[in-house]
Amino acid sequence: MTEPAATPPPGCPAHPGATPLYGPRFQTDPSQLYRELRAAHGPVAPVELAGGVPAWLVIGYRELQQVTGRPQLFGRDSSRWHAWETLPADWPLKPMMAPVPSILYAEGEEHVRRSRAVTDALAGIDPYELRKHAEEIADRLIDEFAGRGEADLVAEYAHRMPLLVLCRVLGLDEEQAPQLITALLAMLDGGPDAPAGAQRLLELMLALVEEKAEYPGADVASRMLAHPAGLTHDEVMRDLRVLLIAGHQPSSYWISNALRLMLTDERFAASLAGGRRSISQVLNKVLWEDTPTQIFAGRWAVRDTQLGGQRIAEGDMVLLGFAGANTDPAVRQPAVRQPDGRPAEGNRAHMSYSYGEHGCPFPAQEAAEVIATTAIEVLLDRLPDLRLAVAEHALVWRPSAWVRGLVALPVSFTPGHPA
Repeated sequence: MTEPAATPPPGCPAHPGATPLYGPRFQTDPSQLYRELRAAHGPVAPVELAGGVPAWLVIGYRELQQVTGRPQLFGRDSSRWHAWETLPADWPLKPMMAPVPSILYAEGEEHVRRSRAVTDALAGIDPYELRKHAEEIADRLIDEFAGRGEADLVAEYAHRMPLLVLCRVLGLDEEQAPQLITALLAMLDGGPDAPAGAQRLLELMLALVEEKAEYPGADVASRMLAHPAGLTHDEVMRDLRVLLIAGHQPSSYWISNALRLMLTDERFAASLAGGRRSISQVLNKVLWEDTPTQIFAGRWAVRDTQLGGQRIAEGDMVLLGFAGANTDPAVRQPAVRQPDGRPAEGNRAHMSYSYGEHGCPFPAQEAAEVIATTAIEVLLDRLPDLRLAVAEHALVWRPSAWVRGLVALPVSFTPGHPA
């Protein structure tokens, strides 16, 4: 139960013992780091972001439900953060957390208004049309490397395929995809190019809104502009950027992480041999154990409170540790196995889509699964003898605490013909 708390004692996130939330450990074995944090601090751990900025990381499953399900205690508006005045102007993570008027940071009735417009616009996506678009784009991308007998499935496929599908769904021009990928990765990596990447995304969204206001079509941007909620052009622009980021990055790494598992884990060898049911198993397993969004920023304490044995002060930053919560031993059960020894399909109670009023809306979850499933099915149909081109230990993960994804996934296969 969450109770009011007094002034935080030593152990608050500014304490020198806080764990750095950056560095090579997230590139190798983040799950081991989460285990160490849990053993040392319990379900809520003091951490330090780049530049020595303090925060709390929630890695307990039930505690994460508390944070995301109780907006009266943990708000989404980052203007509550007490550290803004102490941050350097060029702090690289600022674009991820700066309080901007978007659905991401809206609360109360304002969030309800904007969320209704977004959810209704996404609900207008025809899943059959979406799958058709996804199949066409997947085939087109595979055609580009099928004749070579080798490819990097991250750069040439997993990064591009969901983004091209999203371009069509949102109403963007596919020719803008390279700019979008560059800007997205710059912003999400949180490096020196992050502010420029964030600004470029806004510029592209503004151009889209201006075009659709004059020439509406059967796309998400046009439906948002026409929605009874009465969103302004600026509101639609900012919420479209949220949709693009939330739709591309998790789908991209969901696809590549699932392909890695299929290529390296003998339990899922049937997937490569045409066992379509196991594709669903792989996608679900990845969300539990290698979820694309490891950590999300986040929530800010509305008042002094207590969580997971830690005293949280008003204005403290609380990071959502999806990957840590998904591996919380308090909720993970031993794998259920079928009579023949194969792993049974697990449940979908993972926290990868977050929880509560700011959780990923169902139409977006459904669309993401259609895109990921189609990407893998088409690839395996076209290249049935797909195999890893390097040793598994040679695969390199992105050096990011925020996302879990490979830098590259080199594969080889028998050269084929265009579809």
